[in-house]
Formats: sequence, C-alpha cells, structure tokens
Amino acid sequence: MIILGIDPGTAITGFGVLKKIGEHELKLIDYGCIKTPSDLSTAERLALLNKELSSLLKKQKPDIAAIEDIFFFKNLKTAIKVSQARGVILFTIAQTKIPIYEYTPLQIKQAVACYGRAEKSQVQKMVKRLLNLKEIPKPDDASDALATAICCANTIRPC
Repeated sequence: MIILGIDPGTAITGFGVLKKIGEHELKLIDYGCIKTPSDLSTAERLALLNKELSSLLKKQKPDIAAIEDIFFFKNLKTAIKVSQARGVILFTIAQTKIPIYEYTPLQIKQAVACYGRAEKSQVQKMVKRLLNLKEIPKPDDASDALATAICCANTIRPC
C-alpha cells in the first residue's frame, strides 16, 4: 500500500510517500516540498499547489492520503492561509477518489514518538529511525509530511 502524507501550507506544502509492506515494515519512496513563490497572488499560489499536487498524485499513484489537520492556532492569518491550502489539497486528492485520512498534530506525535506533546526534534528523530534513514529529512515540512504518513500507516487497517 502506497501512502501519501501531506503537511499543508500555502508557501510550502511538505509531502512524503511511503510504502507499507505487511503489518510493520515501511519503505521510503519519496519526500519533498511543493513551494509557491511569494510574489504570486493567493489565488495563483493555490492554483499552483493544485497543479503540482496533481502531478505528484499522477507520478506516485498513492492508494491513500493522509493530511495534517489544524488542531489549534496561534495566528489567525496563518490559520486562514493553511486552511485555504488544506481545502485545495483535499479537493485535489478527492478528485482522484483516493481515500483521505486526517490527523491532528497530537495524533501524529503520539503515533510517531509515542508522546502527543513531543517536541518537533523528537518526532524528526523518530521519522529518521522508523524509516532507517541516515539523516533527518529536510526541510521540516517534508519531515512532518513523512510523520503524517507514518501515523496513517500505524493507525489504518488493510482492507
């Protein structure tokens, strides 16, 4: 089963693609970020996110997708921008009929680091360890997306 994890954002959307083999084995396929230039309008940035994500979906052909949900926010302006990006991401994935799972940051941290209030660095170290990587995936958005995919792999049950 191929799982696409997404860490949503307007400027940077992280993605991570994993293959779940059997009950417990995970294999890294790809990770990275979709970046949108700050000199574009919000509408243009969201359209670019749609286009790039559509290309990624065609290339990777995931069986399921997992996206980080907004649980709480410190900055309303940032929350609105992330919500707009999440809407585009959900719409783009839904068009492909791929099942979508949504997880809060607390759920992701719990599934990856076994502690819902884990620091970002702890989660990143566990992503590295769980995927048998030599280094922590960079940038942070990609590592967060991989954590989201790992959370999904650990919580869903095969059909």
